[in-house]
Amino acid sequence: MALSLDAFAHGVDDSTRAFLERNTGVQIVPFLYIGAKHMITGYDHLLFLVGVIFFLYKSRDVLLYVSMFTLGHSVTLLLGVLSDIQVNAYLIDAIIGLSVVYKGFDNLGGFKRCFNWQPNTKLAVLIFGLFHGFGLATKLQEFQLPEDGLIINLLAFNLGVELGQFAALVFVLIAINAWRKLPSFQRFATLTNTLLMSGGLMLMGYQLTGFAIN
Repeated sequence: MALSLDAFAHGVDDSTRAFLERNTGVQIVPFLYIGAKHMITGYDHLLFLVGVIFFLYKSRDVLLYVSMFTLGHSVTLLLGVLSDIQVNAYLIDAIIGLSVVYKGFDNLGGFKRCFNWQPNTKLAVLIFGLFHGFGLATKLQEFQLPEDGLIINLLAFNLGVELGQFAALVFVLIAINAWRKLPSFQRFATLTNTLLMSGGLMLMGYQLTGFAIN
């Protein structure tokens, strides 16, 4: 609640904005850095991933679900920018907030309890991954990136996103695996996923407010 509005907006900081506005030609390392930085500081993406892996105990399952998410956001990130697909950034970010709500609700067994139905979790992660990718694309579409070197720069940015995602997940997995060994994990799992839902709802509310007043 104490985070600034700029932080909630999940926008582009001044130094990155200045670089993107002056960028020309192939710039692999800077775009790698920007992609990694965007993912590490992208709390909405990370909250969703925390929900995705929260109850995954096997490395194979973690790899599968994270790969589905990666495939989804990689496709729409590249497609959105290269094809200049224009989507409203506020609505996309609201859907990203919804993905956090969905995962917390799913982890709490809400679908089975309320609807006696369980959605395909892998398909849901892939679909929400597509929306997360459009969220990444809208950040880059704020700038008139030159055509010279655009594909290489986008691939570098996407690779940076994956590196940032991997780095963040390493710490998240270490923390969750350590917590699972404690009695408090099961005791506070419900509270944690309820807070996850609350965070997603707060993100949705902020973005929908931004949509309404812009």
